Amino acid sequence: MNTQTTTQLPIPLHFNPEEVCQIWRVPYQQRAAEAEIWAKQHDIKAASLDKNRICLLLIDVQNTFCIPGFELFVGGKSGNGAVDDNVRLCEFIYRNLRVITKIVPTLDTHTATQIFHPIFWVNGAGEHPTPAATSITPADVEQGIWKVNPAVADSVTNGDYELLEKHAYHYLKQLSQNGKYPLTVWPYHSMLGGIGHALVSSVEEAIFFHGIARQSQTQFEIKGENPLTENYSILRPEVLEDFEQRPLAQKNTRLIKQLLEYDAVIIGGQAKSHCVAWTIDDLLTEIKQIDATLAKKIYLLEDSTSPVVVPGVVDYTEQADAAFTRFAETGMHIVKSSEPVAFF
Repeated sequence: MNTQTTTQLPIPLHFNPEEVCQIWRVPYQQRAAEAEIWAKQHDIKAASLDKNRICLLLIDVQNTFCIPGFELFVGGKSGNGAVDDNVRLCEFIYRNLRVITKIVPTLDTHTATQIFHPIFWVNGAGEHPTPAATSITPADVEQGIWKVNPAVADSVTNGDYELLEKHAYHYLKQLSQNGKYPLTVWPYHSMLGGIGHALVSSVEEAIFFHGIARQSQTQFEIKGENPLTENYSILRPEVLEDFEQRPLAQKNTRLIKQLLEYDAVIIGGQAKSHCVAWTIDDLLTEIKQIDATLAKKIYLLEDSTSPVVVPGVVDYTEQADAAFTRFAETGMHIVKSSEPVAFF
């Protein structure tokens, strides 16, 4: 393809980088009016007219991961990772309004009783595991260190505790056999109906502004509701089958197909070591099955994502960097948000 450089747009005056770490109400009607004026001033055409179609896939840019003090704030090595990432992400959206065809934000979506939350497990004393500091392996169950909480069977498997035990043990074994991270017991997070589930206000505002300026419907993608599996990736859950090899959950084949039909897919969000890396990895698996050269259509915003780092507990920086190196070796492009979009 011929290379075509794109003139970046200025940042609208309403954007305040100091507010990216805060939660506030987006003034939709005001921003909509401003976006339409902005589009006329800068000759921004409707997305439906795009010759080259570009998708921006934003992974879990939600308060629960991106606001300091929230449940799973992704601080990265700097301690302020997700906030700095989102400043750059908002600026990237505004600068590239005229070339981003569609924005697809994913929403990690949970309820209290799920296999990765403390309530699901108990020890011999009836105590729940300490979130973020506890991983559960098949050996832990075999040795009786942790077991499924009998009380949750009523709401998860209609009171069939034996069935729930079998599934949980099978699930832990599948994670181990498939080379996945061990089951981590996470703090309650991304709770459906809660403020942590919402997009970061500044990012939501930028996405909304794009939608009006480009007359392009934002496409929200939900993941993580299944109580019996983790769902780091938007494209598939961690485990697809239960212990009897029956479908437990399904791949998001609709979104996979859609992404691969774009001329370019740009990916950013949180966390680099988990939901971002797993999504890219699953997309790469699909690409290899179809045409390995499709990897060249994928662009990773390296400065708009950070790894999970809990000082003194876990640090996934090395794993995240190794994953991105591997992705680059397949033909995917590692780019910075400040670079002009020049894909064609």
